[in-house]
Amino acid sequence: MVILCSVFFVFIAKAQEQSDLESIQKQIKNKQAQINQQLETAKKLQDTLKVVEIQIAKSATKLNKTERSLANNQQQLSVLRKQQKEYLASLEQQKSVLAKQIRSAYMTGNYDFAKMLLNQQDAANFERTITYYQYLNKARKLQIDSFNLLVKNLQKVNAKLIDNQSELEQLKGKQLEQQQALKANQTEREGTLIAMQNAIESDEAKIAQLQINEKNLLEALTRAQQQIDQQDVTLSGLSALKGRLLMPAKGNLRKMFGRFRQGQIKWKGVVINGTAGDSVIAVHHAKVIYSDWLRGFGLVTVLDHGDGFMSLYGHNQALLKQAGESVQAGEAVALLGQSGGQSRPNLYFEIRHKGKPINPINWLKL
Repeated sequence: MVILCSVFFVFIAKAQEQSDLESIQKQIKNKQAQINQQLETAKKLQDTLKVVEIQIAKSATKLNKTERSLANNQQQLSVLRKQQKEYLASLEQQKSVLAKQIRSAYMTGNYDFAKMLLNQQDAANFERTITYYQYLNKARKLQIDSFNLLVKNLQKVNAKLIDNQSELEQLKGKQLEQQQALKANQTEREGTLIAMQNAIESDEAKIAQLQINEKNLLEALTRAQQQIDQQDVTLSGLSALKGRLLMPAKGNLRKMFGRFRQGQIKWKGVVINGTAGDSVIAVHHAKVIYSDWLRGFGLVTVLDHGDGFMSLYGHNQALLKQAGESVQAGEAVALLGQSGGQSRPNLYFEIRHKGKPINPINWLKL
């Protein structure tokens, strides 16, 4: 009887363990299903975000171009107004000189030219007077020619000023339209970001999302590296420039490299909080090997510096260079922004050597 009871209790215990295991497995399955659902929703929202942020990039690029044209126009207007002022001052001076010459001619009016021809009693005096008249007329002609040239130049400057003023008004109108389009795109983006934040609720889903983003980045860099291997381009690398590389953007540097980001995932680069639309520059001369939107990183530019060194610039508002272009140290490659789902404008910056992230702080001239 005792043996039967023991066997019964063992059976009950095993049944309970089996039931608990099945319950745990069911919970895990449900949890994984929730995570997968969140990731699927996030992916759809990321696709929407990509479309909106690429449209923002187009609007921002157009606006940047218009604003540069406006600045150039304003500079030209300043030069033209200065020329106009100088020409007006010269004209006043020429008027004064001509007036003096006319008064001088009037004061010497007693020398009637016909009378002097008939009166040749004093040949020496006559010759001096003729020479004086020739000199006076020649000087007067030069002044009149100079005056006429100034008038023509002033007319050209005035016409150019009118053209520039008209162009300025058109540029201002275009700027306003582009600003409104950019604002509309940004409003749409904000709605997408809120939906994304609501979609990714659990820490597990956030970690999975970061892992997907990292995987996408590595795949993009691998493809870029394959393109490098096919090209006959010689670049010197960055080995000799440790601690001397240019800062890629103005702003507040956050030393994130190596810190835990979510779970066991660490930061591979640094973040520079800055102003939207500011220039993002190449830290050293290089060749652009990637220039596109990338999930989790937004609009990204990757530069090859040679000898296995790459620099990465993410979260941009717009990209100014295309893959295959060469850039010099300090040359603008992008406009700082908040693409890739960022809540504030910043630059995400990485340096990699042979595919492995290295701490940018040790390489930048701070």
